[in-house]
Amino acid sequence: MPNEFSRTELLLGKEAVERLKSAYVAIFGIGGVGSYAVEALARSGISRFALFDDDKICLTNINRQLIATRSTIGMQKVDVMRARILDINPKAVVKTHPCFYLPENADEFDLSEYSYIIDAVDTVSAKLELIVRANRVNVPIISCMGAGNKIDPTKFEVEDIYKTSVCPLARVIRRELKQRGIKKLKVVYSKEPAISPIREEDGGCSKNCICPPGTKRNCSVRRQVPGSISFVPPVAGFILAGEVIKDIAGTNTTG
Repeated sequence: MPNEFSRTELLLGKEAVERLKSAYVAIFGIGGVGSYAVEALARSGISRFALFDDDKICLTNINRQLIATRSTIGMQKVDVMRARILDINPKAVVKTHPCFYLPENADEFDLSEYSYIIDAVDTVSAKLELIVRANRVNVPIISCMGAGNKIDPTKFEVEDIYKTSVCPLARVIRRELKQRGIKKLKVVYSKEPAISPIREEDGGCSKNCICPPGTKRNCSVRRQVPGSISFVPPVAGFILAGEVIKDIAGTNTTG
C-alpha cells in the first residue's frame, strides 16, 4: 500500500527506510542552512528529531529561511519547524530546545542518545563544543562551514575538515580541532571566496536591528551581519541532510 515514503523506498529499499524511521537526529541551528536540512530529513522518513535554536524568526530571515514568512515573524524557530515536521509526518517525535548550545550549558544535554548530529550553527565556540563532545561519545556529526556572503551554490563540497581550503571558518576549525586531537570531521564547505557585504549608509542591521522583542542574540550584538541570498544556504542544508540520510541508510559510498 503506497504511503508518503513509498517513492523513497523504491530508491533505497525497505530496510534502509526502516533505519531512517528509527534514527534520532539532532539539528543545531534552524536557520538558512538548518531549516532546509530538517525539511529534507523529514521528507526522507526520519521520524525522531531534536531541534536546537534560541532565535525567533525575524523579517530579515525571509530571504533564505524555509520557516520564515510574514505569518511566522516573532515566533520561536524550533516551534515553527516542529509544526512543519508534524504536518509532513504526524507520527514524528520532535523535541524542541529553544536555547543556544555553548560550553556553559553543554552538560545539560546527552549527545549519546542521538544517531547523528547536524551542526548548522555559526559560532566557533558552539561548533567546537559540539564536535568535541560528539567525538567523545562516538556519535557521527557533520558540520557546515561558512555559507554567508556567497552566491555560487555549485562551489559546495563534502570533505574532511583537514582537506578543506579557501573557507576562513574551516581554517579556524581545522586549527582548533588539531589542538584538541580530533583527527577527522565530515564537513560541507564552499570553495567560493566570500564577497564583502556592501556597507549600508544607515548602518544596517547592526545598528538598526528589527529582531522581535525577546530575541537574545539580535543583530546589535554581532560584530558583522553577513549578506545572504535565497539559493545558497538551502543547498548547503540539502547536502548536509543527504549525507546524513545516506550514512544512516547505509548507501553512502563517499565515506
